[in-house]
This record gives sequence, C-alpha cells and structure tokens, in this order.
Amino acid sequence: MGAQVPRPRSADDVARWLRTKPSLAEMRAAFPQEWAHVEGQVGQLAVRNDPGAVTALLAEVSRPRRATPDRMRTRPVVVAEAVRRQMLIEALRQTLVSSQTRTEGTTLRLGRINGTVLQRLLFHRGLQRKAAGYRLFRLVWPLLTQRRRLMPLVAAQGIYCFWSDRLVRGLARLIDDRPCIEIAAGDGTLAALLTAWGTPVVATDDGSWGIEDRTGAEVEPLDAAQALRRYDPAVVVCAWPPPGNSFERKVFEAPGVEMYILITSRHRSAAGNWADYEAQAAFEMREEPRLSKALLPPGADGMVLVFRRRCEPAE
Repeated sequence: MGAQVPRPRSADDVARWLRTKPSLAEMRAAFPQEWAHVEGQVGQLAVRNDPGAVTALLAEVSRPRRATPDRMRTRPVVVAEAVRRQMLIEALRQTLVSSQTRTEGTTLRLGRINGTVLQRLLFHRGLQRKAAGYRLFRLVWPLLTQRRRLMPLVAAQGIYCFWSDRLVRGLARLIDDRPCIEIAAGDGTLAALLTAWGTPVVATDDGSWGIEDRTGAEVEPLDAAQALRRYDPAVVVCAWPPPGNSFERKVFEAPGVEMYILITSRHRSAAGNWADYEAQAAFEMREEPRLSKALLPPGADGMVLVFRRRCEPAE
C-alpha cells in the first residue's frame, strides 16, 4: 500500500506526506472523498479528449500556490485543498500520458537516441536549460520519433517551454541596454541566459514557489513590488506567471517602466492575469510573432507579448 498518512491527519503530517510524492493510488486510498471531487474534473477532460486542454490545466495547477493569510479557511480546508491539488496534478499527468500512449501504443519514455539528442539540444546538464540553437533544433526536431513525449515529461518539473538563441537575442535587442529585472524568475534561467548574452538582467523571486536552483544563477529574494522599488527598472521581464496573480499589476503601476516583456501561454487559464492586461490603459499590448516562433518546441502554445508604454498626449 506504500506510505500512510499518520493519524491524526494534522496539516503538518499531510504536508510532509505529500512531499514524499505518494502515488495517485495511495492518495486515493488515503483520501477517498477528495478523490471523488477530483475524479469529476479529470473525467470531463478525458471525455473531451483534448491534450491541449489537459496540458494547459496541468501547467496551471503545477505551480505551487502562493501562501496568503485567510482566517476564514480552516486547517481541514487547507489540507483538503492541498490533497486535491496534488491528486489533480498526478491525474492530469497520467491523462496526458495516456492520450499520447493511445496514439503511439507504447509506454511514455524517451529512448536512448531521442533522449540523448534532446538533452544535448536543450540542456547543459540535468534540467539546467540552455539557449538552444534555433536552426539546429528546427532541423533535428522533425527527425525525432518521440518528440511528442517531451513536454508531457518535463511539464511536471515546471518546464513549459525552452529558450532558443534566437529568442534570447531578440529579447536582448528589445531590452537594449536599459535597466532590466525579471520578476517571478523561479530558478533564474532566463535572466542568466540574457546576462550571459551581454544584457544584464537582475533575477528576482519571492521564493514562495519552492523552486530548486538548477542553474547556479543568483535570484534575489524580492517580490515584484520590492524589486520594482529597489531597481526602478525601465524594462521588466516575466515568464509564465501564475494565472490570476496580483503582482503583475505592480508593473503597470510603476511609473518608470517603459516596457514589460511577457512570455506566457496562449491558453488564458494557464498563465498570467488577462483581466489586468486588458484593464490597464498605460501600455499598448502586442504579440511579437517572430519571438513567439523562437520559443521551443513548436506547438508548445507559448507566445511573447510586449507591453510598450503609451506616449503622453501633448498638452
């Protein structure tokens, strides 16, 4: 049966148990009522048979929730939400894997050749991403027989796209030597790649996501408001912000920001605060198609949006 939740099921006990990454079967056995709630959500997606919708929801729920004080939420409610969320992540991952394996008729894993090629194209070592050669990737990608397996495998690790050298070069041109910070930078990969390219970017993150450092890059422990006050940047970069977040609004309110570069999903429920994007009036929002195309791999449904501050009308 595997690991069991200690009794009584205090919030701390459950949190420790969930960090051991119990299987879906173990979670279902320990929390049958919570599974009944999650099963309905997953069942609806399975009926739709839309891997894109599954991927979008997986991206949304895989990001750890930011802790917010709420006296109205009792500890049993917090525990139930944590269990449901982890159940949903694992169930969605299995649903996505199943949708791929039904097509391919095999277990979802990368063979030695495909895995070695993708490792050399996309990573320095382990899960440390690099600026992949765009032209080489576009040549090799169609030749890989297991290319559709890549994103389902890495999405559970919090990786929703890969950076190409063309993308990094294009972002560097947009920044154009202006003071720049990255907010919600996670492990700092993108800021580190831009800095190595010759465009210094300060990586900042409040640390509430619990992302492990895979790059060796320095990420300053600042939330968006603190980072904006400390550095007063002309340009702000953010990649795959949590859906419905409140911190991007601070960017639009900062008087010194001239440009906001956002890398996000085309699925509005998967990332970003679209209500704030459309409600603000200080910036013009426009997609940069060439940069969106430079996100890897093709079909990952990512895009690059650039918000440019509107000129003040003459008095």
